[in-house]
Amino acid sequence: MKKLIVLSGAGISKESGIPTFRDNDGLWESYRFEEVASPIAWRRDPKLVLDFYNFRRKAVVEAQPNGAHLLLAELQKHFDVKIITKNVDDLHERAGSKEILHLHGEIRKARSTVDESIITDIEGADLNMGDLCPKGSQLRPHIVWFGEAVPNIPKAIDIVQTADIFLVIGTGLQVYPAAGLVDYVPQNAAKYLIDTGDNFNLGGLKHIKESAVKGMEKFSSLMTGDG
Repeated sequence: MKKLIVLSGAGISKESGIPTFRDNDGLWESYRFEEVASPIAWRRDPKLVLDFYNFRRKAVVEAQPNGAHLLLAELQKHFDVKIITKNVDDLHERAGSKEILHLHGEIRKARSTVDESIITDIEGADLNMGDLCPKGSQLRPHIVWFGEAVPNIPKAIDIVQTADIFLVIGTGLQVYPAAGLVDYVPQNAAKYLIDTGDNFNLGGLKHIKESAVKGMEKFSSLMTGDG
């Protein structure tokens, strides 16, 4: 069974109604990234950071997987599919995909501020001041913040190097280190990009210029010979 390796970004979840970081409106549009999503922000005002992620988490809890998520899960019948996602939502999991590596953390999980190995699920949408880990320390969002290392990049590189087919969906490959993963794709692998934009250094990727859902419909047909 051929290995289909997928790198997904915010664009795949936008059609489920989840705003990207830059799309957040209302209260949060006046805040810079550093004020709500960085270690400095956490030290300065942890309640503000928790409120921001509670706002984002509520959107995730209320959202449903869209056709792009579901089609990726369906392709498991035909390929050995592994998904590397920059997204912190759980829509790939809820769509039925089995092998998912989160580069930037998971918004429905929390971790200890004294022991990073202690990770717990968040019930509902809120994580509050006073929610403690078993060691008595405040829990923080299980998110890779701006200025923090991305610990799963080595695992992602190992996965990408096994690709027979490599698909990028919902990300313009502009932000590193995730954008650099394309450099580890085997030369003989088939490479595809699903995105509505134009300004890409495609580097051998075949561009399917569609939204995530329409693009996945085309990609799935191409891969399975349907349509």
